[in-house]
Amino acid sequence: MMRESQLIEMMKLREEDLGYMSDMALELAQMADNAGLVTLAYLFRMAALEASTADVVVADPDDVPHRMTSH
Repeated sequence: MMRESQLIEMMKLREEDLGYMSDMALELAQMADNAGLVTLAYLFRMAALEASTADVVVADPDDVPHRMTSH
């Protein structure tokens, strides 16, 4: 079983990797924009967004507001 310090180190490395991927995707998006490849630039921007939000924790179901229904 992994110790807590090992898990924390792995999480830090994952965050660094995701940050690097996001930065690289944004750079590639800029290069694609400069070359007039708008669709490719858009795809790289979406990849950057995905990488930057990949480590976001979803809230507990109790924390999410529920819609009121008539039934």
